[in-house]
Amino acid sequence: METERLIEQLVGGLTPVHRIARPVTRLAWWLLISLPAAGLVVWFFGPRPDLAARLADRSFLIEEGAALLTAFVGIYAALCAGLPDQPDWKVWLPMAPMALWFGVLGQQCLDVFLRLGPGGLQVTSDAMCLPAIALGGLVPAIAITVMLRRSGKVRTTHACLCGALGAAALGAAALRLYHTEDAAIMVIVWQLGSVVLFSLLAGAIARLFADTRPDSISRTRL
Repeated sequence: METERLIEQLVGGLTPVHRIARPVTRLAWWLLISLPAAGLVVWFFGPRPDLAARLADRSFLIEEGAALLTAFVGIYAALCAGLPDQPDWKVWLPMAPMALWFGVLGQQCLDVFLRLGPGGLQVTSDAMCLPAIALGGLVPAIAITVMLRRSGKVRTTHACLCGALGAAALGAAALRLYHTEDAAIMVIVWQLGSVVLFSLLAGAIARLFADTRPDSISRTRL
């Protein structure tokens, strides 16, 4: 009787545990928050004057589509990385759209090089890209940070790296809608380069402050 009473007291004091929603569902919530925020940044700076013409350009649409796909898949991978029941291979999913994004820009650089030679690939400073991408990705970054705090201490570095990649990629996609720099080499160096920089920085910070327990131990405890 004493044992049964003790069990009843212990069970009675437990707080109900709610299962975290599926990554796809949480991705949808992230999109509901982040897309309007990115659109607000575009509205604040004003759409580029030639936006209608650029949206009729197939290469521009593919580039923007690859950037947005990198953002969406990056966030999905981040949400999967924080859950112990998700497979490890999902962490690497963002590499595919990012490779497409880089490939589209690389093809444009090759076309310019074949037409104009090395002179067509000159890189000049563009001080707007880094802060603009940071601004465009600020709300998306805050949103994914809040979501990841609800996840387990599993693959923390990968989760932060993928989350930063997704937020920065969305900021870069928004930047192309109001910033008129179209030279492919400039987009690679300053815009895609800023995305990579923010991602690596987030991964390094996460690694610095991550829990020292191995992922395998975290999995078993969760």
